[in-house]
Amino acid sequence: MRWVVAGLMLVASGAGAQERRPSHCIAIADATPGIEYLHKAAWQDPVPEFSARISYIAHASFLIQTRGGLNAVTDFTGFVGGAALIPDVVTMNHAHDTHWTAYPDPAIPHALQGWGEFGQGIEHHLDLGEMLVRNVSTDIRSVYGGVEERGNSIFVFEVEGLCIGHLGHLHHIPSDEQFAALGRLDVVMAAVDGGTTMPLPEMIEVLKRLKSSIIIPMHWFSDFSLERFLVDIRDDFPVERDGVTELVVSLRTLPDRPTVVVLEPQYLIEQE
Repeated sequence: MRWVVAGLMLVASGAGAQERRPSHCIAIADATPGIEYLHKAAWQDPVPEFSARISYIAHASFLIQTRGGLNAVTDFTGFVGGAALIPDVVTMNHAHDTHWTAYPDPAIPHALQGWGEFGQGIEHHLDLGEMLVRNVSTDIRSVYGGVEERGNSIFVFEVEGLCIGHLGHLHHIPSDEQFAALGRLDVVMAAVDGGTTMPLPEMIEVLKRLKSSIIIPMHWFSDFSLERFLVDIRDDFPVERDGVTELVVSLRTLPDRPTVVVLEPQYLIEQE
């Protein structure tokens, strides 16, 4: 069953396009060994072979980078810091103005809204060669007190065989059909505020079902709200908090059990 009705398909071409390593999002692969998956690295450093780099910018915004030089920013607000970065693709959700901008820089090649006309949702399948960006629509609470069906998007970034998912402003436990459309997520960014998105027990239920190798908390408003989530989830998953803002991850180096990896938000700045 499909729950999105508006469609968009974009395919990149030309000499600059890189070949994408096939992912196993839908066809779940065997567990991959290895636990040494964290690497201290600056966002301007080259991305290692067969890897992707994820940098936590702020709130629900992350920078996802490929070895070939593609840059994607999630829940883009129009500001990533002092760096003069023009991403190749940005994704946005509109539950609150801290997750989108009505005026993305026109120099950005692909600005993907996570919603369509009210209640109709949207579908993206953007193939950039080295990276495929797709979405699964979910419902959100309307600002008028009701429900906006298909008003949020869970965006999935497939790169170097990895499936990296960003749950956006998720307001409910996804349906079986939505879980099936997401497939296997190796890395997932999840809102852990426990209020404006979902209650913590429900979010933890979602994360336990996803069984992603790496869970990155986002959308926490203070150390108190983050710690509350970490306390609640430690019974199910180990927690790593090493003070880093970025991680480099590959299929070969994913942890052998689901692990919460806390990244510290930091705006992007140019490095000398």
